[in-house]
Amino acid sequence: MLREEILQRFPLTYQTYVEVFGGAGWVLFHKPPGREKEIYNDCNSNLVNLFRCVRGNSGKLKHKLRYVLNSREDFQWLAQLHKKGVFPRFRDYDRAAKFYQLIKFSYGNGLRSFGANPRSMWADFPQIDRAAQRLQTVIIENQDFETLIRHYQSEETFFYCDPPYYSTENYYEDVEFGRADHQRLRDVLLDSESKFLVSYNDCPEIRMLWNLPGITLDSVCRMNNLAQQCKAGSMYEEVLIANYDMGERKKANNGEQLSFWD
Repeated sequence: MLREEILQRFPLTYQTYVEVFGGAGWVLFHKPPGREKEIYNDCNSNLVNLFRCVRGNSGKLKHKLRYVLNSREDFQWLAQLHKKGVFPRFRDYDRAAKFYQLIKFSYGNGLRSFGANPRSMWADFPQIDRAAQRLQTVIIENQDFETLIRHYQSEETFFYCDPPYYSTENYYEDVEFGRADHQRLRDVLLDSESKFLVSYNDCPEIRMLWNLPGITLDSVCRMNNLAQQCKAGSMYEEVLIANYDMGERKKANNGEQLSFWD
């Protein structure tokens, strides 16, 4: 799994972990909790509100979701409300439930098209409870990535960044990230004192952007989940970018000893 590949490349030591483009918390929820301070951030206020509600009172959120329908008509109604920017007018838990319903019943979690997939909302309830428990000590932020990085940067901070991939910036709703932001992200990370790991789609534009001294690029592959529906075994090439030795954790786990001659 790509998450395992990413975790294996985390630095050995850090005191603060910041997931800059938190999204669904894909890495955070897979990462074993430690003694370090953990920060989840996303610029999508609907998503951040959902995480706060999950952490604050998962039972109340589940009550709001208990009898929602997997219905095209309901989905299209929610999609229209979302497109009009109406969600922030609802109270926190109503807003969170509507946004969760929109995510779960959309095609590819894209929020635009009805997925028409048979699924039980109740089957998600144990996962919501586990997420609530995991988030208890996590700080939840809702900031622009540059503001966040400048706020938390230090020699003891580690930033993991999973930004919108190059040429797919407009795929997801509620994401304000354009072509120029790829360079803005690079520049603010390079200007910080912190270690960072960035995951991207492997393309010439990204490789050229990050072709700099002191930067390491490592190619990895993962399953292409959407393409799997049409062609089994479809893979997606990604590149991991860091300003430190991504192999230091694996070397330590293998008991590799430092030598004067290395």
